[in-house]
Amino acid sequence: MLAITCLPAQARDRRTVAEPVAPNYVCARLAPSGENDTVTLQDAVAQCPPGSAVYLTGGIFLSGPLEMKSGVTLWIEGGATLMALAQPNAYDKGRGSCGRIEGKGDGCRPFISFSKARGGGIYGEGIIDGQGGALMVGATESWWQLARRAQAEGGNQNVPRLIQIDHANDITFHGITLRNAPNFHVAMNRVESATFWGVTIDTPAGARNTDGIDLGASQDVTITHCQIRTGDDNVAIKAGSNGPTRHISITDNYFGWGHGMSIGSEVSSGISDILVHGLTLDGTTSGVRIKSDVGRGGLVEGVTYENVCLRGNRWPINFDTRYDVQAHGNKIPVYRRITLRHVRGGDGALVMHGLDRDHALEIVLDDVRFSDSATWQVENANVVISGVWPPLRGGQGPLSSRAWDGCAGAFRQPLSKALNGLAPR
Repeated sequence: MLAITCLPAQARDRRTVAEPVAPNYVCARLAPSGENDTVTLQDAVAQCPPGSAVYLTGGIFLSGPLEMKSGVTLWIEGGATLMALAQPNAYDKGRGSCGRIEGKGDGCRPFISFSKARGGGIYGEGIIDGQGGALMVGATESWWQLARRAQAEGGNQNVPRLIQIDHANDITFHGITLRNAPNFHVAMNRVESATFWGVTIDTPAGARNTDGIDLGASQDVTITHCQIRTGDDNVAIKAGSNGPTRHISITDNYFGWGHGMSIGSEVSSGISDILVHGLTLDGTTSGVRIKSDVGRGGLVEGVTYENVCLRGNRWPINFDTRYDVQAHGNKIPVYRRITLRHVRGGDGALVMHGLDRDHALEIVLDDVRFSDSATWQVENANVVISGVWPPLRGGQGPLSSRAWDGCAGAFRQPLSKALNGLAPR
């Protein structure tokens, strides 16, 4: 079903965002001890005043969980690595479940938490390493192996997230590299105003549930000049029962392996006003993706993708309302005012599946061109077409049979801070 739908939406972070500048005042300058630095690091954060930074000099700092303070920045210089202990009891929430497979997850504290913080963040050219592939202390498997065993046997792995930002405002990440998270690299819940500028996230493709940046119930967030490759969604925008997510800008980024630029699957509180501009997706399984079902659906509207380049994707476009085909419920996924403009790609399946005729997708395709071998899979969708290749059934203006011009020289290339040192597995 193809028909005329509405006009493109306006969408973006409502702030004026400029490249962040690190604090002028360093209140503590630390060198690694060669042993467990948790107490030293936590004491420095606690004693520093708002507007200042804890500065980590070259070497490896080994630490357990850290809690950040409002207005305090963790500044990790180039050549320095903050490494998470692979020790389940250091993260356990008191139930003895961290590092185990159980019916419930969420048994571990995050490595770094920003809870009810106002201001502050993480800066520098250094590295935060979650040691997801290292053997857990007292165990014969890594965090990642535990997650794969949970997938095979059933149950939930209890493993720590690398960074959790919860009920926070004005948080900034600049220049830092995050790698080898046991679970999500950055998870956000009820965050207002956050900036991720020039961040690198680098984790093997086979590391289960290692999303790059997850936004939940948040607003006015910008992710820009970042490069992300990981074992799950490169970026995921969510809105479960905890509140809506809106006014998000994802601009000038490069994604390597992963599951793509995702919205969902939890969208029951509504997602709106999303701008994705200047994105290259190189070898992600899905490219631009909206996923939900009747168990967790809701309204997704006002999403604009423009100047997007897709290479080596199985599903370059994947807008699906049946993410879990076994789902039951009455939370209807509705996607409307979704615009794709100046999008280029190769082959693969181009999926637009609305739930039914009464809840058809509303899509605008403006200058969207893939190779001759790409295939459209369209059900229950109202689509405006302008300059689309391969053609959709329903007709459009004339196009040359060689209309696809590939991604060569288009929009984005990998950033100068190269991803290296990891192979997909």
